[in-house]
Amino acid sequence: MNELKKETSIGLTLLPLLMLFPQNASAMHIMEGFLPPVWALTWWILFIPFLALGIRKLKQIVSQDSHQKVLLALCGAFIFVLSALKLPSVTGSCSHPTGVGLAIILFGFLIVPVLGGIALLFQALLLAHGGLTTLGANGMSMAVVGPLVGYLIWLSACKLTLRTDVSVFLCAFFADLVTYAVTSMQLGVAFPDPHAGIMASVLKFMSIFCITQIPIAIAEGVLTVLVYEQLTKRQLLVARGH
Repeated sequence: MNELKKETSIGLTLLPLLMLFPQNASAMHIMEGFLPPVWALTWWILFIPFLALGIRKLKQIVSQDSHQKVLLALCGAFIFVLSALKLPSVTGSCSHPTGVGLAIILFGFLIVPVLGGIALLFQALLLAHGGLTTLGANGMSMAVVGPLVGYLIWLSACKLTLRTDVSVFLCAFFADLVTYAVTSMQLGVAFPDPHAGIMASVLKFMSIFCITQIPIAIAEGVLTVLVYEQLTKRQLLVARGH
């Protein structure tokens, strides 16, 4: 457990380093004020129920085993640090890892909305990544839909008895890619092509994201496998996770 605390503290110490580099408001996901108010409100309304379920799941995990707090903190730090890394992609957004795969595997889908929501909140307040008005939209893409698909992939891979490293990779890879498919959809419906309509706009955003997001998703999958293997080697979690 001391080793796990040490690894978690290493992740948290990266926060001051990230804050040393000035970022503009378009640095993370969909930036503050970028979405029309009606869409910003809509995504918030959709995100809040998942956030409530996540808080309930968090309380349940901690009440059953208080020692899981450190592992939860590690998953939260993993999400925060990875999703704070960015490559410019589309005006008003960017490409970056999501870091949600580890939490999905260790604690299931429902924990991710609260961990991802906390990460997005602190990034908006401390790093000017994303924003408060667009936190609902960013939360739905990175902390709800992407993780849900990743979780279903993980369950399917376990049922098919695939190798653990392959299962972990697929979970993290698809959770990342689906996040950006949802982000493309969010931007497409908010800013439809004046001539070709919503679908053309969604495909345009998606095609631009794919240039950077596919390599990032592959790298995130590999990194998640390495972290998972280190945790299992040090006997800090059960071999197949959640």
